[in-house]
Amino acid sequence: MLLQSVRPNIVQSIRAFRPEDLQQAAQDSGQHFLYTNLSEAQSKQDVLDIIAKDFLFPDHFGKNMDALYDCMTDLVHKSGPQPGFVVVLELIPDGVKFDRETRELLLDSFRDAADFWSERKIAFRVFYSIAVSGKESAGNWDRAEVAQNDSPAAAAVVVKPTKVSKNAPQPMTMNLPPMSSAFDTAMLLVA
Repeated sequence: MLLQSVRPNIVQSIRAFRPEDLQQAAQDSGQHFLYTNLSEAQSKQDVLDIIAKDFLFPDHFGKNMDALYDCMTDLVHKSGPQPGFVVVLELIPDGVKFDRETRELLLDSFRDAADFWSERKIAFRVFYSIAVSGKESAGNWDRAEVAQNDSPAAAAVVVKPTKVSKNAPQPMTMNLPPMSSAFDTAMLLVA
């Protein structure tokens, strides 16, 4: 029922959805559920390595955006009929080594895959969240202080971000049961 409220071929922010609920919805509808937590990644190569490991991509995965697209589309399509996909990309990095442009390239690969599966009338929903960079938060703090000091009008509108304690809870780590991946096609491809 949860998936009925989401377009069948879309890449969108996870917002109010919880990964556990998306996993249950995928299971209830008989679709593949693919989850990865990218909180440890700092660079494009880290992101691709983690995705390849978590989605059980074949060993020959080229670890670039084109290979990512190929593994999510042609390789799986050739292995037989697919019931649909629910993909969660949690905590995509946001930093110097993985900037906004690189993040958009990653999401574009998933958007292209959603288009590929849409043409075949197979649902491919991707939900993502972005990690908040500590450096960026510090920059926002500085801008808020400058704006407050510049003019009384600006001070009335600016809200200073709260500094996060070192003892604040760490990002949630999913404890999901093992899953078989649609991308683990080695057993599906028969010579």
